[in-house]
Amino acid sequence: MRYSGLLASLLLALFVSFAPAAPRPPRLGKVLGADISFLPQLETRGMKFTDNGQPGDAIYLLKKHHFNYIRLRIFNNPAADSGYAPGKGFCDLPHTLAMARRVKAAGLKLLLDFHYSDTWADPQKQFKPAAWQGLHGAALAQAVHDYTRDVLLALQKQGTPPDMVQVGNEISHGMLWPDGNTQLPDSLARYATLAQLVKAGVRAVRETTPRTLVMLHIALGGQTQLSNTWLDRMRAASVEFDVIGQSYYPKWHGTLADLKANLTQLATRYPQDVVVVEYSEHKPEVNDIVFNLPGGKGRGTFIWEPLNTWEAVFDKQGQANALLPLYDELGRKYNIP
Repeated sequence: MRYSGLLASLLLALFVSFAPAAPRPPRLGKVLGADISFLPQLETRGMKFTDNGQPGDAIYLLKKHHFNYIRLRIFNNPAADSGYAPGKGFCDLPHTLAMARRVKAAGLKLLLDFHYSDTWADPQKQFKPAAWQGLHGAALAQAVHDYTRDVLLALQKQGTPPDMVQVGNEISHGMLWPDGNTQLPDSLARYATLAQLVKAGVRAVRETTPRTLVMLHIALGGQTQLSNTWLDRMRAASVEFDVIGQSYYPKWHGTLADLKANLTQLATRYPQDVVVVEYSEHKPEVNDIVFNLPGGKGRGTFIWEPLNTWEAVFDKQGQANALLPLYDELGRKYNIP
């Protein structure tokens, strides 16, 4: 019996050593992306889009100008009274499923941005979804895992799994406050909680869509020390991810020189690729900085809501303006089909 048990153990070890490893996500290609999560709301208001007088689906018009990736945000229950879209539910799962079908039908890639809230999550606020208010510790982490898993399975079921997922939106100061609020006095303990929550989301991605890239998104475009502190603490907690996402708005994140200095050192300090996943101003300059990072580690950008906010590439009547052709130049310059 002793020898048979030893033999069984040896056979099990051999099986494990030769068993195929779980598929890993491919490296992120070059990205000219856009967050157009407002599109269903604009269309509901009757907005139509045109380019040089020719009408068209906004997604296809962006594709024509070298955009190859679309970013969509998703909220837990935006139809709630305190949610993002009370009574209407924009950016909920059904709207996301419909938009994902359109994105994939156009031949574009999809980045899904989990806010883990019923409304906007950003450095100034990270409200728990109402349904999770009483959850803490392992129960809250399990809720993150299960919700992430369920959304991804729904997307997978209809044949539109995301190519990349953000586990949290602009989580420089944590997420799911107060539990994961890293600004509170016991910040080291809160970072441990944040890491637990992020790992739960990452685990759900790896289990359901293992070839989907995982991005961690912080809003520290020009802040080198803060970026490194945050990333070093995630790395020390063994949080696994593939892409560093940064926001860059000059009002909050410094000059273009600050952005270049920070992204350059990120590209050499960390193994992950780097993306500016939110920006609006300085379109050519931001893209030039990212696409020229050391080692080809800068993979691209996602412009924030170019259909109707800030320096939009369409006017309020939906007509393409002079900013849209800038992306033709960038597409040619950086060999983006």
